[in-house]
Amino acid sequence: MASHRKSRTPGTRVAGIRTPALATAALTSVALLSQTADAAPGEDRPSLEEVEKKVDDLYRQAESATEKYNAAKEKTTKQRKRVDTLLDDVAQRTQKLNEARAELGSYAAAQYRTGAGMPDTATFLLAETPQDVFDQRQVLDRMTGRQKAAVDDYVTQQTETMKKRQEATESLRTLTETQGDLKTAKATVQKKLADARELLSKLTAEEKARLAAIEKRKQEEAARKAAELARQQAEQQQEREEAAQQGGGTSESSGSGSTGSADTPPADTPPADSSYAAKAEKVLAFARAQIGKPYVWGATGPGSYDCSGLTQAAWKAAGVSLPRTTYDQVNAGTTVPVSQAQPGDLVFFYDDVTHVGIYIGNGMMIHAPKPGTYVREESVYYDGDSAIHSIVRPA
Repeated sequence: MASHRKSRTPGTRVAGIRTPALATAALTSVALLSQTADAAPGEDRPSLEEVEKKVDDLYRQAESATEKYNAAKEKTTKQRKRVDTLLDDVAQRTQKLNEARAELGSYAAAQYRTGAGMPDTATFLLAETPQDVFDQRQVLDRMTGRQKAAVDDYVTQQTETMKKRQEATESLRTLTETQGDLKTAKATVQKKLADARELLSKLTAEEKARLAAIEKRKQEEAARKAAELARQQAEQQQEREEAAQQGGGTSESSGSGSTGSADTPPADTPPADSSYAAKAEKVLAFARAQIGKPYVWGATGPGSYDCSGLTQAAWKAAGVSLPRTTYDQVNAGTTVPVSQAQPGDLVFFYDDVTHVGIYIGNGMMIHAPKPGTYVREESVYYDGDSAIHSIVRPA
């Protein structure tokens, strides 16, 4: 069973998920075989393992770019809302500034018509900044109370308007940057997928058959490990029930056959209570209803999903709001041992936390695997023990 690891900040390693079944092996085969098509007779051709690794790297890079796209899209959306709010505020404050300016203008006009000395208020209408106004202190001293109040209002509106205009300018600059990040991530994903399609078009029937056989054996091994996890969890449940009957409370045994820190529960790990079970039931009902819908990078439903889009939507159906990306979802709950995973828990994969599925019990999960596939049930060991990063219990 995979060792339990602490979550890490995504970054340096190439992200992604393993390409399951025939498509994964096929794409990899094409990639390497196309590179060696012109090799001289007698040169070594890549092994099937090397072929498979090549396509894994390709799709992990695409998955990493997808999560970066999701993060940039979310940030862009929030920043655009902020810019819109600031621009509305600037418009309202500009209106108030114009009203204050009009009031000062009325005083200036009255002074001019009556010939009552220097048109003092006109001096402030020529001021370009609040500091310019305060620099006219000797004029301010000669004003009436109402005139001074009008000047104070004008200065306040001018100060706030300039401040909001500056905030809006800075927010627009940030929005431009996030839109650039969004565009870059989108281009990266599209490039990886285009490369995959090109490689797939060069695959031979013989290569497909050979690599499909290898993938089938891996799926059988993943199913065997899922059954072993299910057995361990059943033993744990039986031990807890027996301990409860004997008055000993809930057993903290990790179950026979468990090894590594992933199977040693932290002291503060809470058990899944009835409230969680009720939420998880809604999560699983929603997830099962999405089976068969296509994976589309950046999608959050209802017609298609990417991996984190599916988990976010499923938990939303249970009234729980999860962050958008795998990088944030991994910190949105309590980490539990793999051996104590309960239906509804999130299963995260790879050291850079770039894939996630929903645990449904018996070592199985529902997830949106990769471009070209559909939402489906699959063993949590679909990419081997070491691929599992952590189990997180939301809510």
